[in-house]
Amino acid sequence: MTQDQLLVLAILVMSMGMFIWGRWRHDMVAGAALLAAVLTGLVSADQAFVGFGHPAVITVACVLVLSAGLQQTGAIDAFTRRVLPASAGPTLSIFALTLLAALLSGFMNNVGALALLMPIAIQIAARLEIPTARVLMPLAFGSILGGMTTLIGTPPNLIVSGFRAEQGMGHFAMFDFAPVGISVTIIGVLFIGIIGWRIVPARGKADAGSFDTGTYLTEVRLVAGSKAIDKTLREVEAILEKSDAQIVGLVRSDVRVIAPYSQRILREDDILVIEAEPESLGAALTSLGLKLEEEVRATKETDVDDDAPQPDTTTAEIATADNNGAGKTEKKKAREKNEELVIQELVVMPGSALYGRTATDVEVRTRYGINLLAISRQGRRTVRRLRSTAVQAGDVLLMQGRPESVAGFASDFNCVPLAERDIRVPVKGHALAAVGIFLIAILLTAFSVLPVAVSFAAAVLAYMALRIVPPRSVYQAVDWPVIVLLGALLPIAHAMAETGTADLLATVLLDSLAQGNPVVALVLVLVVTMTLSDFMNNAATAAVMCPLAVSIASQLDANADSFLMAVAIGASCAFLTPIGHQNNTLILGPGGLKFGDYWRLGLPLEILVVVVSVPVLLMVWPL
Repeated sequence: MTQDQLLVLAILVMSMGMFIWGRWRHDMVAGAALLAAVLTGLVSADQAFVGFGHPAVITVACVLVLSAGLQQTGAIDAFTRRVLPASAGPTLSIFALTLLAALLSGFMNNVGALALLMPIAIQIAARLEIPTARVLMPLAFGSILGGMTTLIGTPPNLIVSGFRAEQGMGHFAMFDFAPVGISVTIIGVLFIGIIGWRIVPARGKADAGSFDTGTYLTEVRLVAGSKAIDKTLREVEAILEKSDAQIVGLVRSDVRVIAPYSQRILREDDILVIEAEPESLGAALTSLGLKLEEEVRATKETDVDDDAPQPDTTTAEIATADNNGAGKTEKKKAREKNEELVIQELVVMPGSALYGRTATDVEVRTRYGINLLAISRQGRRTVRRLRSTAVQAGDVLLMQGRPESVAGFASDFNCVPLAERDIRVPVKGHALAAVGIFLIAILLTAFSVLPVAVSFAAAVLAYMALRIVPPRSVYQAVDWPVIVLLGALLPIAHAMAETGTADLLATVLLDSLAQGNPVVALVLVLVVTMTLSDFMNNAATAAVMCPLAVSIASQLDANADSFLMAVAIGASCAFLTPIGHQNNTLILGPGGLKFGDYWRLGLPLEILVVVVSVPVLLMVWPL
């Protein structure tokens, strides 16, 4: 073993360990691995960043933008509502939903397909009165299965195709993945829809919301002698936090401020809207001498009319006091009613700008005029120290505010609403244009008129020119951590092949396990890739396994395409853990799932994938 081979192996092992550990984001690990390869001389400095110009990387970025356009125009929404059965039973509903997710993810980003269908899935669970997890997990797995059916369905397919071209064998065509991918997807979806959903752990409530918000929102009045009088809102909040409670609104002279300025001075007869867990409410009231509003009303039935402004407080004062832009009101229009506010659950998408940040960091109140009421992580609801809780992918945020403010926050931070989606306001004609341009791009690629990267880049330009995706939103649609991950790992995969490390690993696997049998070697590549993908990013898995697969095929004098296809399938089938694929992470919070819940459906599904894909591989891509 040469020094270069030892260095490559060391970098790979350390990177895999960091991927599995999960302390650093995948793009950070990949970037560190690339820099390590450059500093050790495995990758030359002038070739360090050529991966970012690789056609696979460009295509992934373009697909993300095109997917965003299809979502924002409502094209997929209209199609979804026409296709899904409105009043079917659990088996047919889950089967239809899973099949639709597989179909959509073959032609758009599979995370986008899941995001579109997740609110519908939760509504189906509520209608059928079944645990949310038993609808969400089949949906997530179906979207992952569907991605393996086309070249653009998932990043691993693009990486495999790009690696094939680098070996002088040309790119895979758009539908070269279809024979094996469709076979696996059909059998997988049938298994999930008929049997699989029943073995998913019964997590999550069988209603459309995972928070029982009405029980926890309470109005309290600052009565004479209350310790909160003449204190700032921030000072009172600091005291309430010790009782695991928080202020989510203020009513003064019948004018409701839903995100009050933290330096506002509280006065007698102010009403605070408090969010607290039942067992914490008594402590919150006692700590500041507050009274429940209903109790006060009961003893003041004939007191001054609640609708009349107090002498020392005017509607104009309420409108101008919040000088940071939160809670601005106009006279008369400021008199908000409860029905004008929404309480909405938002799922934090993988790659969201909220990741690792707190509500304080993003200034939820001052910038957006909304309240963060609670965070649910793996189905557990809490209001404890919300402002200092770092948000993670898959968390469910319970937000309160005006509909347009909540929608703006969700759009800016890439969150998916779990209730009816009212964020998009499609422009007439944009849906047809988006679908038409997308289909033209696919046809140009399918008939080899243009390379996939060029065809899809042209489609993105058309989307921008027609403002299907506004130019300012194009870069927000790209999942930049994935782009960095791909661009950083491709030179390392090249170094793995150039230094002979792939050949060395292939020899070890062939001698110790496959013993020269090409069919056993093919199964081994598939299973190893699938196992790595359960703990690593699927794109990273594909980049690492491609050189190894080609080396094994070369030593066996077998068809390299068979082994590359095995890598593509294995990298797309991450069903055992919530960290192997973004879609698994996305359902973690809304489904109330735990880390160990995935293997119950995931393990039989992965076994089924191996059983189905190997014979089809041998038939379509003979050794």
